[in-house]
Amino acid sequence: MINAETVNFDTPQLARAVEAMPLAAIDRLPFGAVHVDRHGAVSFYSKREGQLSGFGDRPVLGLQFFEQIAPCMKGPFFKGRIEEAQAAGLLDLEFSHVGDFADRARELHVRAQSASGGGIWLFIAR
Repeated sequence: MINAETVNFDTPQLARAVEAMPLAAIDRLPFGAVHVDRHGAVSFYSKREGQLSGFGDRPVLGLQFFEQIAPCMKGPFFKGRIEEAQAAGLLDLEFSHVGDFADRARELHVRAQSASGGGIWLFIAR
């Protein structure tokens, strides 16, 4: 059974593993998880991501991720890399990024993977 205790940031095929979990279990992962649909809107934002990022319990569903939630990630190093990988085929990236809502100097470790129903999953460890 796939649950928050058996999935970690380095799990192969992390997006597929997370998609097989109940939403409440995704909220309990030790890292943040965000699903952005093919139009750029947030369709899932884990409670853990809200806690770790400092974004808290603000409403996020339906908001444009790179415009309204994380405009600091809209540039070529973050969003640009994701778009390049998507254009080349299946998205599966791992990289570091400096900057966070609560602490702009914090280093983030990011995994971005294609979602099976379209869009992308962003997994963010701090």
